[in-house]
Amino acid sequence: MEYIIDNQFLRDCLEELINAPSPVSYYEEVNPVVEKYAAMFGYQVTYDRKHTPYITMEGEDNSKTVLIGGHLDTLGMMVRRIDDDGSIRIRNLGGLSYTSLEGETVWVVTRDGRKYSGLFACQSHSTHVFEDARSLERDENTMLIRLDEEVSTKAEVEALGIQHGDIIYVEPRFQYTEKGFIKSRFLDDKAAVASIFGMLKYMTEQKLKPKYRTLLAFPHYEEIGHGGAYLPPEVEEFVAVDIGLIGPDYNGNEHAVSICCKDFHSPYDRGLTTRIINQAKKAGCDYAVDIFYRYGTDASAALKAGNNVYAAAIGMACYCSHGMERTHIDGLNNTAKLLVAYVLDI
Repeated sequence: MEYIIDNQFLRDCLEELINAPSPVSYYEEVNPVVEKYAAMFGYQVTYDRKHTPYITMEGEDNSKTVLIGGHLDTLGMMVRRIDDDGSIRIRNLGGLSYTSLEGETVWVVTRDGRKYSGLFACQSHSTHVFEDARSLERDENTMLIRLDEEVSTKAEVEALGIQHGDIIYVEPRFQYTEKGFIKSRFLDDKAAVASIFGMLKYMTEQKLKPKYRTLLAFPHYEEIGHGGAYLPPEVEEFVAVDIGLIGPDYNGNEHAVSICCKDFHSPYDRGLTTRIINQAKKAGCDYAVDIFYRYGTDASAALKAGNNVYAAAIGMACYCSHGMERTHIDGLNNTAKLLVAYVLDI
């Protein structure tokens, strides 16, 4: 059974999501993008107290509720302190790889919404100056931000309205190549969110209803482990859509949808995972089944929090996860097709 997913829509939706900054806890700019795409297909968005957007798809059978989740939060930072020379020191939000961030443009967002760009650098920033420029470990204690402002003291930085706890996000640098490869920061997990909207577009245009009442959820705290910890009590199944991994132990690749049967925390439900594998076969998806080690999803967070649900995880595989990531439009397409097959319960 073939489902034709709109690749141009997937690309455009992903780029818009990527360019709406949303490091952990910063939801103000990306939630309106979700509302825009929901309205495009005739849906309204509701929220819980963690600012998680929900879209409700009524099913052919509303006696059962399933949930598909793709997290909106990305890696980021917060202002930790301001040094006497005006440098900004940071705390991380999520599992940052500082070596991949060195030299990037970052943005500091104040509580009242002002934004200031800066350079993310190591304190031993030049081989011409520092003996340990190549060897110094890059971590929270050695990395800093130099604002693109005429500031050289702590007081001058504070006069801009910057204070401890302000959000910092990284320039994503989205690129789409002629061969269909996508290179960008934060494909984790906005590529998954775009695939969910690709499924929603297909279902709407084909005038199809899911077999069961289906909630689409977009949490904000996955990168620090509690995005999916709360679920509406009526949910019986939770399918997390998150990036797959690429490496020596894994079968996945950038063109396929990965089906995760175990992560660092727990195996996923055997029956639900088997059903999804069979749905991938019936839908003609390019897919791979894998076990991921240094990895978790909102579905495993839901299980750890004590939610009484069947849990599974799927998603397009990404190269260089938590860095400058790369996947292929085929991976998003196969993920969206599998989501269609899942909600129709073929």
